[in-house]
Amino acid sequence: MKTVQTKRLTLRLLKLQDANRVEELASDYELAKTTLNVPHPYPVGSAEDFIQSMWAAEEKGLVVFAIVEKESDSLIGIINIKQTLAYHRGELGYWIGRPYWGKGYGTEAARAMVKYGFDVLGLNKVFAGAFTDNPGSWRIMEKVGMKHEGTWRQHAMRDGRFVDLAYYGVLREEFEREGF
Repeated sequence: MKTVQTKRLTLRLLKLQDANRVEELASDYELAKTTLNVPHPYPVGSAEDFIQSMWAAEEKGLVVFAIVEKESDSLIGIINIKQTLAYHRGELGYWIGRPYWGKGYGTEAARAMVKYGFDVLGLNKVFAGAFTDNPGSWRIMEKVGMKHEGTWRQHAMRDGRFVDLAYYGVLREEFEREGF
């Protein structure tokens, strides 16, 4: 499946033509500081390399989509599932551009991607992590049916400081039973 449709969004494959928009949104420090992997300052002209690296990672089990707002046909974020095929699980990752925060787009995209993970990829579990001081992200996880599984203390480093990560997960049977 190349695209996923929701009420307000289209999740579609990344294109090189998305590079300028990715760079525009990812250059915002308020967005970058909520992620482990978006650099700040965002290197000018590097979004094409990023997109190509996502394509290369797809060969190793990464499924990545641009999140596009239907009304404006604008890319507003990126969402992915990094599969561990041997264990039928996938780690959900996402970011939404700051102008679109607080509008439910993250929850809508995450719900669609979790469903995609179960229905299309055949996963048994989808999980995700977020900085403990980023309630916007872990609230999305809760809204799509994930349960808090624990906090990994000082598990990663961002901007030269160790950070705690809150991990959430949902099993296929839970997702199907709860009807998220």
